[in-house]
Amino acid sequence: MSPHTKPVITYTYIGTIHSPFTEPTGMPIQPAGAAGVRGTIDIDEKFRDGLRDLCGFSRIILLYHFHRSEGYTLDVIPFLDTVPHGIFATRAPRRPNAIGLSIVRLISVNDCELVIEDVDVVDGTPLLDIKPYVAEFDSFPDERSGWFSGCRNRVANMRADQRFCGNGR
Repeated sequence: MSPHTKPVITYTYIGTIHSPFTEPTGMPIQPAGAAGVRGTIDIDEKFRDGLRDLCGFSRIILLYHFHRSEGYTLDVIPFLDTVPHGIFATRAPRRPNAIGLSIVRLISVNDCELVIEDVDVVDGTPLLDIKPYVAEFDSFPDERSGWFSGCRNRVANMRADQRFCGNGR
């Protein structure tokens, strides 16, 4: 492959996330706003062995495909602000690669079904990967949070609107 040729990247989803949210509009925008909201994940049977030892973790990181998002824009007004920011300085779903991330509480692992809480994902979302949350690796509470620092007290009550559905801004 030439150094100037971009590779084709293909992902296989490993399961489906289920939640009480049938539409993006009105859902919490982060797990912090979905405290106690329960959901499940159905893992494809061929990935069952990959769940071994997962039950020892209280939280897991979900990487998923924003399947209801179309297109992207590099300049967005995120839910928690009123001014535009670059897409890579936000967690908005209309991204060049529509990949989402949520850290949820793992309640149980029952064969190929995971029971989770604090779910902020629309029902039917394709799951790309699961990683264990390890506080020693994944928590950096003293780091800078950019523009978000001024609005962190609003995240628990913020709900999604229609701005990232379809081709809207």
